[in-house]
Amino acid sequence: MSDASTARARFLAMFALVVAGEMIFALPFHVPRYFRASLLASLELSNTALGDIFAVYGVTAMLAYFPGGALADRLPARGLLCISLLATASGGLYLATLPGPAGLAVLYGYWGVTTILLFWAAMIRATREWGGANAQGRAFGILDGGRGLAAAAFATLAVGCFSHFAGADLDASLGADARRVAMRAVIVYYTLATTLAALLVWCWVPRDARHRDARPRLDGAQMLEVLRLPAVWLQALVVVAAYCGYKGLDNYALYAHQVLGFSETHAAGIGAASAYIRPLAALGAGLVADRIGIARSVVLLFATLAVVYGLLGVMSIESGMRWLIYGNLFVSCAAVFALRGVYFALLEEAAVPARLTGAAVGLVSLVGYTPDIFFAAIAGRLLDAAPGAAGHQHYFILLALVAIIGAIAATLLLRRRAVAGTHTR
Repeated sequence: MSDASTARARFLAMFALVVAGEMIFALPFHVPRYFRASLLASLELSNTALGDIFAVYGVTAMLAYFPGGALADRLPARGLLCISLLATASGGLYLATLPGPAGLAVLYGYWGVTTILLFWAAMIRATREWGGANAQGRAFGILDGGRGLAAAAFATLAVGCFSHFAGADLDASLGADARRVAMRAVIVYYTLATTLAALLVWCWVPRDARHRDARPRLDGAQMLEVLRLPAVWLQALVVVAAYCGYKGLDNYALYAHQVLGFSETHAAGIGAASAYIRPLAALGAGLVADRIGIARSVVLLFATLAVVYGLLGVMSIESGMRWLIYGNLFVSCAAVFALRGVYFALLEEAAVPARLTGAAVGLVSLVGYTPDIFFAAIAGRLLDAAPGAAGHQHYFILLALVAIIGAIAATLLLRRRAVAGTHTR
């Protein structure tokens, strides 16, 4: 195969992984993130009820991380990715019926299995094989930045789809029937996009070469050693705090509708536009972190979030600070996406032994993504307890407190690194 053909094949393989890596989460998360107000109204749900449904997803997803890793080590990644995408897309057909709370809970529990058990570890492994021995940083950087672009592009098209089927301009209020028609159209659109991603993976992701070498298995002694590393637990706490910030973005479209006064369609457009910040923020954070240090960058990002969330928690739209609110929302999005781009790089600065990388990542992921279980449930109760602006202010205060916890954990990591550096000199 010529160099040009090899380069083309590699590009197509990564393109397929990028699209698949974002579309696998589109039905469970893009729909409620960008169309939160319309989805709640169409399904006749409260924020509390939706938060509890997300918690079901979080539980099944947590249970799926470790067995998913075992499956990825034994079965071809391409097949696992395709099955996962098609299984997830099939759930979209049920979501399009706009089921009740019980049906949604079952659906989200099902999606916790299809998106994690069959997908997550397989995607990581396929990306690692794409990067080879000398391009791991580039491989995962392209994956995360590309997923951000894919999220923004597909969300923009989804907003156009919603507006078309709603039959109203951006500032119009929607009737119940028009809203349901538009929501079904968006769900079908994301179902088709997820199916398309499966086709791209099957056509462009190469067959696995992993059977040519045996991979070492994680034993109990290694896991016990990881459990004894304070740095790993501190990094897990950093990921918990950062992931809470990421989950916090799910309510920005609802904030734009309920507090800033945007129509449902316009609020969805604002949410979709925020996704374009992700690739620039992640790439910029990586470049800055390489110069000043990962842990120091994480501390600064959490400190920024604490200030921004604190301001959003006390400012009101009546105070005439609308543009300051817009600016703070933008900065918070950028800081959250920047954290997602760099927090796993803390493993190197935390001096976690290379032979324990897999075990450490597994533990950090297991603990770090627990907000899938509890955060939406807590946030939903806060928003429902004080409907309107007050509930959202309480919500931002919660996010500020979480950011402070993340800053403390990152500071402790930074100090451990400084002490370790002193001891080695």
